[in-house]
Amino acid sequence: MSTDRDTAAAPRDFDFLRGEWDVLNTRRTDFLDPDSEWVRFPATSRCWNLFDGAANLDELDVPSQGWKGLTLRLFDVETGLWSLNWSSSRTGKLFPPVLGRFGPDGRGEFLGDDTHAGKDVRVRYVWSGISAATARWEQAFSLDGERTWLSNWTMEFTRRNAR
Repeated sequence: MSTDRDTAAAPRDFDFLRGEWDVLNTRRTDFLDPDSEWVRFPATSRCWNLFDGAANLDELDVPSQGWKGLTLRLFDVETGLWSLNWSSSRTGKLFPPVLGRFGPDGRGEFLGDDTHAGKDVRVRYVWSGISAATARWEQAFSLDGERTWLSNWTMEFTRRNAR
């Protein structure tokens, strides 16, 4: 994956995610409790591009837990930012988006506001470790205006079929 992240390349930033993946999830049992236990569970993901790469969809299938997730990513040509929009089959609702971009080092950071367990949270998604065969996603919440972050969910992606 190229780390040359100029504006012209930005609409194709998520091309690396196209295709089918095995995903190892590691998630806290309580997203806001730093002492809560971590659980691990497998999933599969399938992603495809739309708008010539300036949008994509992925579906995460988690049969061991009986739910699916969906992410719609859209590149805003005017701002140069991506919006990442998540939904789960458990609720059928679209969560508030996180916005951001990839830096010259290939790391993507995306921020937004949401609520969890009745509390206002700042949400951060980070994409890193991106190669042709692997990628890593991490979610963290902040309750103190981004002074501290509590990581609460990671996904380790391994490509199912080589390109």
